[in-house]
Amino acid sequence: MRNRIVLLAAAIGVIGVACTSTGYEFDGLVPTSSTVADSDGVAPGEGVVVAPAERASARNQVGYVFPSAPPIDTGPADPVLVADIEALIRGLDVSFNFETLARIADSGDPRVAWLLSDILRFVGRGEVETALVDAFENLTGASLADDPVLERSSWQSMTDHLIAWDFPALEGYPQWKSQLFTRVEPKWQAFFDDGDALIDWRIVSWGGVLIDDRPLGTVTGCVRGCIPALDDPAVTDAGGGNWYPDDRIVFGVTVNGESRAYPKNIMEVHEMVNDTLGGRRLGIPYCTLCGSAQAYFTDEVPDGVAEPILRTSGLLSRSNKVMYDLVTFSVLDTFTGEALSGSLLVDGVTLSQTSVVTSTWGEWKVAHPDTTIVARDGGIGRSYDLDPLGGRDDDGPIFPIGDVDDRLPVQAKVLGVIDGGTAIAFDVEGALATIAAGGAVMWNGIELVADGSGVRATRIDGTPVVAHEAFWFAWSQFHPDTLVWTTSP
Repeated sequence: MRNRIVLLAAAIGVIGVACTSTGYEFDGLVPTSSTVADSDGVAPGEGVVVAPAERASARNQVGYVFPSAPPIDTGPADPVLVADIEALIRGLDVSFNFETLARIADSGDPRVAWLLSDILRFVGRGEVETALVDAFENLTGASLADDPVLERSSWQSMTDHLIAWDFPALEGYPQWKSQLFTRVEPKWQAFFDDGDALIDWRIVSWGGVLIDDRPLGTVTGCVRGCIPALDDPAVTDAGGGNWYPDDRIVFGVTVNGESRAYPKNIMEVHEMVNDTLGGRRLGIPYCTLCGSAQAYFTDEVPDGVAEPILRTSGLLSRSNKVMYDLVTFSVLDTFTGEALSGSLLVDGVTLSQTSVVTSTWGEWKVAHPDTTIVARDGGIGRSYDLDPLGGRDDDGPIFPIGDVDDRLPVQAKVLGVIDGGTAIAFDVEGALATIAAGGAVMWNGIELVADGSGVRATRIDGTPVVAHEAFWFAWSQFHPDTLVWTTSP
């Protein structure tokens, strides 16, 4: 049948494509303007501390300036529009109703554009894509043809506009989105069912894979296609890690004097490790899209709460992986460890973190000669390519992130710290150069020191400060009020 899309089959057919394809070649933004923060209490060392500045316009990662948001009516949706939305969704498993879409496009209510973006995520190129883009432009007044991102993905361009505009969705949006998404993965239903969840469903998208719901300790992969966590991996001493080249990246964690290196190539395959180090239980998510590895203490929860087992849901939020607890099916914010849904939200759980140092393996093992490293086969008998993603994330975000903060290039690596409720991002490249030259990288009693070929944060008295590395676009999205330490304001 012409125009038949069969939503589930179409979606399954592209599982993994979005998570494995190479990015397009765009240059990161060069900072264009900034404001130096008040220097009271700031000891910037060789750099300066830059505060967020009021921006005249929002732009994406390639410099395209988003047009003004369309005017929005915040009242209830027209019942005729609601009926058309529900009819369009009901019919997606059979055929696409272009006449219904045309009525939606003429409704004059741009809030429905969030749902059009979600539908576009699950359909291929062709007549349906063109119709959805035309409907979006009719509703919003925007011309996606002006956005270079459109050359790569109309869905990414459309969603970037919506995130940048940040206007509300229609009242029934979470329920309609649930009907779309659970056709692809029924087990996401538990996330949608929590009416008290703190999840902003507008910015949640599909990452191209299904949920990892395998029991703890499972060594086989996912039959239906997921990113499989690695539980309690086998490890060796540093000498046993000679299979891993010295110039390759590891994520180093030290707990109670015990250090361990997690090779980047293994983390790119699993994106989540549940492990024990220094007598503590850890969940270690790695968001390849954000360049961010973090380490959460999963054994530090309120009395009566079962120890979480962290897993990858297959969903994304502003290009950051959405992790969840396998025990309770509670969603947790990957960047902050805060429970956003389920019983962990009810219990007020926010997982505490310890620092992760990004370093080459050669320099990490020199700095930590007693370190262990995950075994070459992970203890599960599989092999790992040294570069499984093939540089996929080297050229900028490949999923929607909306507008960007231009104080640093989008792919600049920053070491993020939260101090007394204040977020600060240290430009890693500038910090390493300053430290190598004998200078100081300091702010408000926090100092960055070399660790392997990376950096970690401490108080002036040597007390560790929790920190982790990420791409600037990711850190600034989740901490929009962050300060920036940089040598090039």
